[in-house]
Amino acid sequence: MNQQLTACSVVSGNAALMAGELRGVTCLLISEWFMNYLAHIYLSGDSDEIILGNFIGDYVKGAQYRQYPERVAYGILLHRSIDSFTDRHAGVKECTALLKPGFGRYAGVVADVFFDHFLAANWGEYSSCTLKQFSRHAHAVFLSNFMLLPFRVKQFLPFLIQHKRLESYAKSENLHQVLEIMSRRTSLPPNSEWAMQVLREEYSRFDALFRSFFAELIHYVESEFEVRIDRPVQVR
Repeated sequence: MNQQLTACSVVSGNAALMAGELRGVTCLLISEWFMNYLAHIYLSGDSDEIILGNFIGDYVKGAQYRQYPERVAYGILLHRSIDSFTDRHAGVKECTALLKPGFGRYAGVVADVFFDHFLAANWGEYSSCTLKQFSRHAHAVFLSNFMLLPFRVKQFLPFLIQHKRLESYAKSENLHQVLEIMSRRTSLPPNSEWAMQVLREEYSRFDALFRSFFAELIHYVESEFEVRIDRPVQVR
């Protein structure tokens, strides 16, 4: 969706990541672990096959999607369309512009992290199940289809599950940890303090932009791809 982060070398043993210890994990996997999976999985609706395809979409290039079962391939193509819609959206561009002074071409990466925060923090407005229930179901889908996952996804999936990555962004304090880790282990500029200051100062603005953008994205996915998203009645 956005400018990819350049990976550095292998993380030394015993490097603490969030609350746990990761040994021998490449920095590339760390950066991939922090990508905005929550929104993509949510926008897959109630189809486990589409959930799987949307989750692995960044790791299936070109016509490789044809190698997957039909509904999984559909999810991969949905992932690409979501990315294209997001990159074109004026609200996303406005959020990215707010972060460009500190992150340049990587501003979109930080915007993605912020957007997953707003989705997780307001989860009750978007889903009829809890975020924990949603995450557990997604984990079950990934594990039951483990042999279909691209190799790189197989590598980072255990850490995504162990550290409850899909739930972690609900708390804004976790965002600072995420940006700190990414800046140390990837090419993301080391401006996490500045990013959090911008988020605090412009929280209402980011929130409003996210809500407007995400409502349009939900409509786009449901109308163009016939995806059924189970939402509370009040946000329909």
